[in-house]
Formats: sequence, C-alpha cells, structure tokens
Amino acid sequence: MPDSAKPAAAEPDSAGSYRTLLSRPVLAWSAVAVATRMPVAMAPLALVFLVRERPGGYAFGALLGAVYVIGEIAGAAVLGTRLRPERARRQLALGLLGGGAGFLLLALAPDAPGLVLGAGAFLAGAAPAGAAGGLRALLQSMVPSGAVAQALSFEAILNSLIWAVAPVAATSLALSAAPYAPMILATALVLAATAGLWLLPAGWKPAEEHTEGGSRARVLLRAWPAYVMGAATMCLLALAELALPALLAQRGFGVGLAGPLLAGFAVASAVGAFVYGTRASWPGRLATQSAVLLIGVSACAVCIAVVPSVTGIAVGLGLAGVLQAGAILTRNLALRETLPESALAAGYSVMYAAVGAGYALSGSLAGGLMNVTTPSNAVLVGVGLTLVLTAAGVCGDRRLRRDGSTRKARTRVVRAEGAPVGGRGDTERAH
Repeated sequence: MPDSAKPAAAEPDSAGSYRTLLSRPVLAWSAVAVATRMPVAMAPLALVFLVRERPGGYAFGALLGAVYVIGEIAGAAVLGTRLRPERARRQLALGLLGGGAGFLLLALAPDAPGLVLGAGAFLAGAAPAGAAGGLRALLQSMVPSGAVAQALSFEAILNSLIWAVAPVAATSLALSAAPYAPMILATALVLAATAGLWLLPAGWKPAEEHTEGGSRARVLLRAWPAYVMGAATMCLLALAELALPALLAQRGFGVGLAGPLLAGFAVASAVGAFVYGTRASWPGRLATQSAVLLIGVSACAVCIAVVPSVTGIAVGLGLAGVLQAGAILTRNLALRETLPESALAAGYSVMYAAVGAGYALSGSLAGGLMNVTTPSNAVLVGVGLTLVLTAAGVCGDRRLRRDGSTRKARTRVVRAEGAPVGGRGDTERAH
C-alpha cells in the first residue's frame, strides 16, 4: 500500500478520549458510514411501502424484507469474510455498486414480477454486506489503539441516530413523493458512499496471518461465543420493533405511539453508547459485562410485556436502549480481543451475519407466536430465547478461556523440555 494510503495514527498507547476522534479523516469516515448504512436502515420499511398497494401487499413487502435480510446474512458470511486489508477500497466499492444496482432495479421496476423484485432485494442486501465490517476495521486503523473503545462507541452513536432517522425518512418519502422514492434515495446514497471511499485510506496495514490455530475459517469460529452474544442482542431489538405495535394494541393504546417510542429507544441507545465510551475500561471481563447488560435488557423487556401503562413501556424501552448499547459495544470489543488483527474485518462480517440471523430468528418467532398467543406472551418467549443464547455465549467464553490456558501451559512445558542443558540442545528435537 502506498504511504499516502496509510492512515496516520497516534502512539499506540494514547489514552482514549472522544477528542481523539475529532479529525478530518474520521469526519470523512462518518459521512461514508452514514451514506452506507442509511439505505440498510430504510430498506425493510421501504420495501413494504414499495408494494403495499398490490393485492396482499403488506405480506409481500414483509417477504421482500425477509429476502433482503437473508441477502445480508449470505453476503456478510460469504463476501465479507473475503475482505483483504490491502484491497479493501476496491472490494468495498464493488460491493456498494452491486447494492446500488439492486436498489436501482427496485426503484425502476416497482411493478415487476415478484421474482424480479426478490432478486433486486437479495442483491441490495448481499452485495454491500461486507461494508459494515470493512468500515469498522478501517475506523480502528485510523485511531490510536487506546481510543478504539471510544471509536466503537462513536460508531454505535452514529448507528443509533441513523436508525432513528431512517424509518421517518422512508415513510415520509413513500407517502409524500412516491412509493419508489426511498429506493431512489438509497441508490443515490450508496453511489455517494462509493465515491466517498476515495476520501478514506485505501485500506489498513495487513497484519501477519496467524495460522497456528488452523485455517482462517477455524480462526473465525474461535470467536463463536461473541457471535452468539451478538445474536442474543438482536433478538431483543427484533422484539421491540416487531411486537411493539401489537403490544400497544393489546393494551388499548394507539399503534401510532410505536414510532415515537422506538425513536426514544434509538436516542437512549446513543446515550448509552456515549456513556460507555467515557471510560477506558469497565469492571469485569467483556463477556461478563455483555452478559450482565443483556440480563438487564431482558428484565426491561419483561417490564415492557407486563406493565399496563404507556409511561412504563417508554421507561422500559429507554433503559433497554441504554443497556443494549453497552451490550453491542462489549460484543465488538470481545471479538477484537479474541481474533488476530488479520481476521478482524472478516470477524466483523461474520458478526454482522450472526446479528442478522438473530434478528430474523426472533422476528419469525414473534410473528408465529402472535398468531397463537398474545403479544406480551410472545415478548416473554423471546426474552427466554435471549437468556438461553446469553448463557450459551458465557459458557462458550469460559470454555475458550480454559482451553487457552491449557494451550499456554503446554507451550511452556514444551519450551522447558526443549531448553539446552549443559550447553547442548535437545537432540530429539533437533531433527
């Protein structure tokens, strides 16, 4: 990589502070990140508005949204894991152009047959799915190592604000302009993000490949507890988004309150992310922090399911947003702690796929349960699923720690046995 393409970094041990992020490169990264992620946040709702006037349009729109999410999962798992630091800009640009083609197809042919729209939705989700992991790895390379937690907190704040604005933008455009207007905006944003990549470093410095643990796939699978925790986090987000309108109707409140309540949830998440980043470290291991935060979010979800007042639901959602932001950050930091630097971008892409799978699983579960039971019971079942995934992640982390300690002990024994004795090497190990 040419010297001009390498990001300037401060000393590795620089103390973490939000002031460290106040730089022109990080500002340019923020603009690219917004242009990349806004279409992702708009897509599920925009797909519903695109086809809602057809017979059975709402069900078809939900199906297209599911196809889009499946495309994201497949793209992150297949394409995202093939990101290479030295070719990151080219790979990200090609992915974003593919996503733009998918959105453009949806915008230009809203009355096309279902299979054509499904193909467009899948392409729009799959092609740029590696951008989330690639941009996160790029951001980490642009800041001192001591400010990585603050950088991830800043990214979480940005994501929360995007998810607060995107549904409003999609709804306003679809209702005031045209059903396909959100797709035109998504296309324009993706193309702008593609051009914006040339304002950023071409990639990040390739780290030495660590193959002592096996193939690249085995190295990525080593972080499976973090992926499980990521899926658990998204289970509760899916419950909040999909079951809230039905829960409000069950309580006798207007479903129109769902929008402001979810906006409050997003703002609370931004606040939680900011607070988490104000300290360089928090007590306990990252896996323990994540588990405690997820248990707290689960308790808030239980309150939302059983409290009969709108005020109680709003308070529960607000607290859940604050705690969930910390859970999201701890899972990303745990992934960074587990994987070698050379596998981080691929690991973030696998995390993206796991998060999408958790969202889809919980959403499908909630939708199916609401056909046979009350929305409050569906939320409680989803909370149970979240706690099961959390327990699995904690147990997996403990097992990995124990195995890691065993491997280190064996390495020390082997080195001790191979040490020279009396000026001579161990002849059995010399051949």
